Amino acid sequence: MARAKNKLTQMQRIQAIRKALLRGEEVAIDVLARQLKVSSMTIRRDLEQLENHDDIIRTYGGAALAQRLTFEFSFRNQEHSNNAQKQAIAQQAAALVQNGQVVMLDTGTTTLQIAQALAGKQDVTLITTSLAIVSKIQFASGIKVVLLGGFLRRGSPDMHGPLTEQNAEQFKTDIAFMGADAIDDQGTTYTSDLQVLNLDRKMAANAARVVVVADSSKFGKSEMCKVLGPEEYDLILTDARVSKTLLKKLQRKKIKIKLA
Repeated sequence: MARAKNKLTQMQRIQAIRKALLRGEEVAIDVLARQLKVSSMTIRRDLEQLENHDDIIRTYGGAALAQRLTFEFSFRNQEHSNNAQKQAIAQQAAALVQNGQVVMLDTGTTTLQIAQALAGKQDVTLITTSLAIVSKIQFASGIKVVLLGGFLRRGSPDMHGPLTEQNAEQFKTDIAFMGADAIDDQGTTYTSDLQVLNLDRKMAANAARVVVVADSSKFGKSEMCKVLGPEEYDLILTDARVSKTLLKKLQRKKIKIKLA
C-alpha cells in the first residue's frame, strides 16, 4: 500500500517530463521511465498527450520541446548555409581588428563566425546582443565580453528592445560588424525584422568604422526595413560569388567592397 501512495499521478509525471525537457535538448523514454518509476508504455502515453497539445516533438526513442527543436533546427540550418563563404568573410573581418580595440558584433551566423575568428586576439572588448556569440567566445582568454541586456527575441538567441538600445548607446567602439538580411543594387542594407531596426542603427552609429558583413546570397535583394545607406558604413565584406554585374554597379557608386 505504501508503494501505491508514492506513485505519481499522470499530471505530476507530465510536469516532471516538462522540467526534464527544459533542462536538456532531448529526453529518452527509457530514462524517463527509470526516473519516474513507471513503464515505457506509460511514458509513451504521457508523451502522446503532450504531443497532442503541440508541446513536444517526438524523436526516435524520446522527445524534445517543440519550440526549442524548431528554433535550433532553424538556427543551425542558417549557420551551415554558405558556411565556407561565411568563414572566409570572418577571417577577413578578424584581420581588421587590432589588439586592444573595442568591437561591436551584430547578431547573426556570419558575425558568429567572426567571433570565433577573433578568439586569438588579445585585450579585445567584444560587445554584442547575441547569446550564441557569447557562448562561443566566453572562454577566449584575450576577449572581454559585454552582453547588452534587454528582452530575449522570440525565435532568435539574442536581445532586443528599448533597454538593449539604451545600452548600445553607452558605448563607443572602434569597429562594428553589421549583418544584413539583404543588400540592394544601391548598397542599402535591410532587415526583415522591425524589432531590431533601431537597435542595428544605434549599434552602427557609435562606431568609428562600420563594416557590413554578408555572404553573396544576400545581394540584389531588399526586405521590409532599410537599415543602413552606403553613406553610413565604410566597407562591405562578402565572398567572391557575388554577381560581377552587381559588384561593378556598387563600385561605380564608390562603395568599398572587399571579397573574401
